[in-house]
Formats: sequence, structure tokens, C-alpha cells
Amino acid sequence: MNLPPNDPQYHISLDEVILQIRDLPTLAAVAQEMLSNLDDDDLSLDKIAEKVAMDQSLAAKTLRLANSSYFGSNSKVVTLQQAVAMLGVKNVKNLIRMTILTTSFPVSRCKGFDFKAFWQQSIGTAVCAELISRTLHMKHDFAFTAGLLHAIGRLVLVTRFPDQYQEVLSYRKQHDCHLLQAERVVMKVDHVQAGLALAVHWNFSEAIQDAIRGYVEPGIEGLNPIAALVHVADAIVHALDLAKLEDDLVPIISEAAWNTLAMGEMDYHAIFHETEMRFEALNQIVL
Repeated sequence: MNLPPNDPQYHISLDEVILQIRDLPTLAAVAQEMLSNLDDDDLSLDKIAEKVAMDQSLAAKTLRLANSSYFGSNSKVVTLQQAVAMLGVKNVKNLIRMTILTTSFPVSRCKGFDFKAFWQQSIGTAVCAELISRTLHMKHDFAFTAGLLHAIGRLVLVTRFPDQYQEVLSYRKQHDCHLLQAERVVMKVDHVQAGLALAVHWNFSEAIQDAIRGYVEPGIEGLNPIAALVHVADAIVHALDLAKLEDDLVPIISEAAWNTLAMGEMDYHAIFHETEMRFEALNQIVL
């Protein structure tokens, strides 16, 4: 799509984005340690319960999730040890990731940007990516994190350049284009570039950086499987309209990414249904 140019006063450089990211605080020490420890496959239920107990908000969310209708306990769960045992290591790890990341950015004065909808889309993508990874026998925790962080660069632009991003939102609505296209026209940088810069600043793994880099345009040659997975999961969540965004556009799925996953129609139907179910349970508790 050939889009008309925009006022150059809104242009920024990638160097400006990087400078603004350097002014962002690193993740709090406790949060950074907790996120790092989550990658330890030998982390026991007791150790996870101890870490959850260190944060009152996280402890309350863990208990609420264990008692939610989705997990369908026959009796009320009253202790963290019970909750962690019932939910399982994977679900509690994912809840910790969501709680830490959804509280790590300041509220922006960017008019028209819906923070809640952003996190709904991100959490939905994380859930869907994990379900796809399970179907393909990939590492579940990694897929969830990649889905959760795939568009994190958008928050960098919204919180550090609110006036410019407000213009992006106006341009996108006026020209009925995708956000990435509007970002490139209005700001001359996009949220993928910003997300990669943040991933370096926050010491995210190379694999997470690959997912951020490739989720919008996964390419054809040397297609990264995790980028293909997140690319498809993001499109599915847009199609399911989990964030209830007005005038939302469903991204076109790359044929190369679709073929890389090579799942059948029945697999996708099951993933659609389970994504909606899991998202609703998490949405009520995390956001």
C-alpha cells in the first residue's frame, strides 16, 4: 500500500529511541531475579510458592486464578501451596511473567492508546503461542514469553513519544492501514525496532529478540520457527477480537509462516477455542 507522507515534525530517529530507552529504569531487581529464575526447569513448587508469597498482589492473583471457573476446583483453595500445586509450575510462571510486565511501564498521556487492550492482545497472543507450541511439541514457557513480549516496542513509543504516537493513531485511522505502516510513515521508526532496542536494554534472550524481530514480517529464507509461531498467534488473536478494538485489522498471515507450522484444520479449531477460554480466565485476574 502506497501511503501519503506525513508532517516531518513527527519524525524521530532510532538513535533517539535508544536514548529514551536508556532513560527507562531497568526491571526492578526482584522482578529481574524472578524472571531469570523462571527459566530454571528444576524450580520446585515450594520455591515458586515462596517467590509468589513475596508479592501480595501476585499472591492474591494466584489464589484467584486457582479458584476461577476455568480451573474448576471442587473445593476452595486457601493457601498458596495449594494454589501452586493445583495450577502447576507452568501456569504460575506465566502468571508471574504477566504480573511483572504489565506493571513495568508508566501510564502514557498518549490520547487514543488503550493500555488495557494492548495487554489483552499481548496476553492473548502469549496464550495462543503456547497452545501452538504444545501442538508442535516446542518449549511452552518460551513460546508464552515470546507472545507476551512480541509488541512491547509499542509501549516504548507510546510512553516516550506520546505526541508522535497520537499522530500515528490518527494517521492509521484516517488511512485504514496497519499500525506498523502508520508508524513508519509518521515517525520513521516502528515498534519492532523499539522492541529490539528494549530487549537489548533489558537483557532478553536472543530467541526473544528473534521473535520480536520477525513476528510482523517473518520472511521466507531462514524462517525462524518462534517468529512464525508468534506471527500466526498474533493474527489469530486479532481475528478472535479478544481486545475488542474498534476498526482493528487482522494481519495477513505469511504463507511461509503458515507452512512452517504445518498444522491441520482440527488443530486450529482446538487452538481457537482453548485460546478464548484461557484468555477469559487470565483477563479477569491480571487486568
